[in-house]
Amino acid sequence: MSSIVIAAFYKFVELPDYQERQWPLLDFCVSQAVRGSILLAAEGINGTIAGSRQGIDAVLAHLRQEAVFASLTHKESHADWMPFARMKVRLKQEIVNLGRPDITPNKRVGQYVPAAEWNALISDPDVILVDTRNDFEVALGTFKGAINPKTAAFNQFPDFVQQNLDPRRHKKVAMFCTGGIRCEKATAYMLEQGFAEVFHLQDGILKYLEQVPPEESLWEGNCFVFDERVTVDHQLQPAPLELCPMCKTAVEPHHRTSPQYELGVRCPTCADTLTFEQIERAREKQRQLELAQARDLS
Repeated sequence: MSSIVIAAFYKFVELPDYQERQWPLLDFCVSQAVRGSILLAAEGINGTIAGSRQGIDAVLAHLRQEAVFASLTHKESHADWMPFARMKVRLKQEIVNLGRPDITPNKRVGQYVPAAEWNALISDPDVILVDTRNDFEVALGTFKGAINPKTAAFNQFPDFVQQNLDPRRHKKVAMFCTGGIRCEKATAYMLEQGFAEVFHLQDGILKYLEQVPPEESLWEGNCFVFDERVTVDHQLQPAPLELCPMCKTAVEPHHRTSPQYELGVRCPTCADTLTFEQIERAREKQRQLELAQARDLS
């Protein structure tokens, strides 16, 4: 069993005191030698953290001891090395940026579909299947037959809906994302736009890959994750793929032989478009990551 536990979680819940939670939560995570990123907003919490079994259990128990997070669920995967350089707790207007803070699943949300029932739903010819993730994520893997909105950021999703979907014609719309959070926000938005039947994959792709056997799966490719593993396969193991941190292009073996390639900094696709300041910032981030990994191995 890999030594590092990675836990992803989120919950839409009213947090009027979210600003006061930032530093106590950061201090507790650091005290447990847990690293990663947690976002706090008035609409809830969203995070991915990594650490020892004991550390992750302690942080989750610390959160769940409060009534607002008592029902917090999480998804787990494992790695042989620490995928985060440090621990961050940030304050945001939204825990996932749709660009519409007024739209919140705390008020209204689509129908949750468990992983075990997802195949049957998306096999229905009357269902329009939409991948709510960004274009570079879709390129690495998606469900068979899914529509790619070709967005560069989630806040472009409303424009995609306005230009391509019609509540009078598209009666049943099913959506999915990595962990479920973008879908919740997307379904809340689409219900506001007048779509009658809106479904989303409960707990996202990661839960589907965890629960649905590969021989029964309708998933094709790998799943992008927001840490240094980059992607995971159907067994939720890090896939042998590197993603350029600047342009999000998959780095192929021949790219690594180019003088324009630099690990964790740039690739031939974007090298000519980057400023000196961008390159230096990326180099420093990569240096910090390598130092953190060296400390973990020592």
